[in-house]
Amino acid sequence: MDQTPRGIAGRYIAGHGSTTRHNIDRLDRHNIDRNLIVIGEVTGVHGVRGYVKIRSFAESSDLFSPGIRFFLSRSSGDLAASGNLAASDNSEKWYNVVSATPHKKGIIALFEGVTRDIAEGLVGKNVCVARDDLPDLETDTYYWEDLIGLKVTDIHSGYLGVIDYVMPTGSNDVFVVKADGSEILVPALEWVVLSVDLDNGQMTVDLPDGLRD
Repeated sequence: MDQTPRGIAGRYIAGHGSTTRHNIDRLDRHNIDRNLIVIGEVTGVHGVRGYVKIRSFAESSDLFSPGIRFFLSRSSGDLAASGNLAASDNSEKWYNVVSATPHKKGIIALFEGVTRDIAEGLVGKNVCVARDDLPDLETDTYYWEDLIGLKVTDIHSGYLGVIDYVMPTGSNDVFVVKADGSEILVPALEWVVLSVDLDNGQMTVDLPDGLRD
């Protein structure tokens, strides 16, 4: 029986099985507008016509379809290299998708106006989509970006810390909760995660005995 809670298992729309293997760190989250959802990363170029290879964080390749537009944002590696969190570059803008095809574990895509030379400059960029372009979320379904930063409280031990990032595993995802230099791993299972209150920035959990301090 699948015990993965709806809305907690994936970066795009969770609860349908986790396929993502990537996390956005603090630099990326601060650099990305809250109205954007990161759904992938440009990992390389393909061929000589300007196609790019994308590692998809979405649970379905249907989101990558001609006509949709993506915003490409610098990754934390770009920011660290530049040393300037506020600066932008010419490649940080909206791109219309001309074609997109599933390829191995990712996507091969062509953006309007992108040549091979331009495509090489997109490698490492985050692929973002506007929230308004995504399907409505089902009840008790959340985006990873909205869960990161929530304060986590255990019904037995009290305050545990803040969700720093989400770590995917083979069976279920895990919330990495940090406080005062310590780290607690909270499994994303419906019998562990009792409630999520985005308005108040709170998550309440019933942590198994073996995971408590």
